[in-house]
Amino acid sequence: MSAATSPSERRVSARIGAISESATLAVDAKAKALKAAGRPVIGFGAGEPDFPTPGYIVDAAVEACRNPKYHRYTPAGGLPELKAAIVEKTLRDSGYEVDASQILVTNGGKQAIYEAFAAILDPGDEVIVPAPYWTTYPESIRLAGGVPVEVVADETTGYRVSVEQLEAARTERTKVVLFVSPSNPTGAVYSEADAKAIGEWAVEHGLWVLTDEIYEHLVYGTAKFTSLPALVPALREKCIVVNGVAKTYAMTGWRVGWLIGPKDVVKAATNLQSHATSNVSNVAQIAALAAVSGNLDAVAEMRTAFDRRRQTIVRMLNEIDGVLCPEPEGAFYAYPSVKALLGKEIRGKRPATSVELAALILDEAEVAVVPGEAFGTPGYLRLSYALGDEDLVEGVSRIQKLLGEAKD
Repeated sequence: MSAATSPSERRVSARIGAISESATLAVDAKAKALKAAGRPVIGFGAGEPDFPTPGYIVDAAVEACRNPKYHRYTPAGGLPELKAAIVEKTLRDSGYEVDASQILVTNGGKQAIYEAFAAILDPGDEVIVPAPYWTTYPESIRLAGGVPVEVVADETTGYRVSVEQLEAARTERTKVVLFVSPSNPTGAVYSEADAKAIGEWAVEHGLWVLTDEIYEHLVYGTAKFTSLPALVPALREKCIVVNGVAKTYAMTGWRVGWLIGPKDVVKAATNLQSHATSNVSNVAQIAALAAVSGNLDAVAEMRTAFDRRRQTIVRMLNEIDGVLCPEPEGAFYAYPSVKALLGKEIRGKRPATSVELAALILDEAEVAVVPGEAFGTPGYLRLSYALGDEDLVEGVSRIQKLLGEAKD
């Protein structure tokens, strides 16, 4: 081993050095920096509601700040009263009956995802990851020692993978299949029949399922959210559900999520968290308690706004020659294909990739979007429509004008 690669000389570990920066947060940070510098940038990058957290939730947090009880350490796995409320919320919203001992409260959904994979994966275990995927999934799998195996779906299937595709990707090393509906980045929602088929396939082959339900309340039209372990009870002992308050209650910055799973796995993940972070902020937990214990009126208002914006952005994107945007049925993202535009001349440049096209859109139209490479599928762009109506129309209008100049 040369001196250049010896452990004593390596400044950053190979494991951490291999992690990519969150592409969505990077785009959002760049957009905000340009805006701070005086440029009129409109950002479609970050996936967070533009609404304030509902007042009754904020009031609960303010009161918690004044209570000395919450000035101290609390159980690493979460406040008992919050876990009890999550039990009731899960039954109400998902029809899934669980016990408080099956719940771990985490610092947002990202920590829940990482700790779930860390608790069940051994080095070399494979996880089937439908693509397009949220950027954090494969990185969490790798950090936990696992190997992500991508299964790609495109716009022809509404970005939904089939059981046949999953089976083709299964090997003797496969341990987990990831299931996300509604999906980030595509907004795809699986029908009950398709979800059930995937759940039964996982049971048949003894696989674990990690299902991310963070967008459960953001579905539109005739689409319906389905909780996999409630739909396929035989899956319960090998299923981990990830959820949180971030999207439903406009609480992305409060950092409260949770995982639900078999008791032994939850205990292992709790042990990990006890050393990594200890308890989630008590004030944030009390805010989350108010959120999950309350009604869903606030999210109903947000969903109405998102639905309106969804229809607007899809219509406007599909008016651009060379852009094809399926209508998302959930979450708050549009995921148009721009493959037909790659290689065409736009203001003296010929972007060959969606990374180059996104950079051109930012430079020339002052609009921030995330390229499909970040989600495992080059040739696409992700636009979050969780921003004000006026900014949405203005931003897409700028994109229309720019891409409308494309020529061979």
